[in-house]
Amino acid sequence: MPVPVPPRYRIVPDRPSRRGLWIAFAVAVWAASVAGAWQLATWRAAPGMAALEQRLRQAQAALAGERARAEGLGQREATLAVSERISRSANGELQATLAERDEEIAGLRADVAFYERLVGATGQRKGLSVHQAEFIPDAGGAWQYQIMLTQSLNRGAISQGQMRFAVEGVRAGKLATIGWDELRQKPQAGGQPYSFRYFQQLDGSVMLPAGFTPQRVKVQLAGEDTAVEQAFDWKLATTGGGK
Repeated sequence: MPVPVPPRYRIVPDRPSRRGLWIAFAVAVWAASVAGAWQLATWRAAPGMAALEQRLRQAQAALAGERARAEGLGQREATLAVSERISRSANGELQATLAERDEEIAGLRADVAFYERLVGATGQRKGLSVHQAEFIPDAGGAWQYQIMLTQSLNRGAISQGQMRFAVEGVRAGKLATIGWDELRQKPQAGGQPYSFRYFQQLDGSVMLPAGFTPQRVKVQLAGEDTAVEQAFDWKLATTGGGK
């Protein structure tokens, strides 16, 4: 009887690989551990997160308050800067005004001192008057005049008005008067204005006609409620003694 020959191929049933199962099991365990760790971390950190959020809100509120305070301080600083500039400007104007007043007072004191030396501190007080009239010859037959006006009756008052004068003398063997218009060589010449508290010197020039011999000068002052007329000898007026 012939011996059977064993088959060349053998059928083996397919079984799942244990290695794959272990890998799958390990992955599942890792995922579960990660999820558990996340849950545990979340549970433990939750109270701290709430506290942090509260502190964050407090910090934001404090920051907003500080910003508002900074803006308020900035506005206050700007207001103070403007106020300081205004104060400096006002102070500068006040100092300038005080300096002007000091200068004015010094000028008035100098005027009073000069006036007292001029008319005498113990002299009798007088109203508006011509203190001195002086005439100085100039080229071309002209005469330069200097007429000093004073008043001491009311030292606080301002004397205002116009001054004119005429020169009396002899022309062609007859008495003649050369009026203000002819002396100024201007028809209807207005008077020379004056305005002073204590004294004022009026200056100018006039022309005397040829062939006229002056003997006296008559000065007229006309104010709102004042009229003054004073005469001076021409010889004295031309030698500096016309008082």
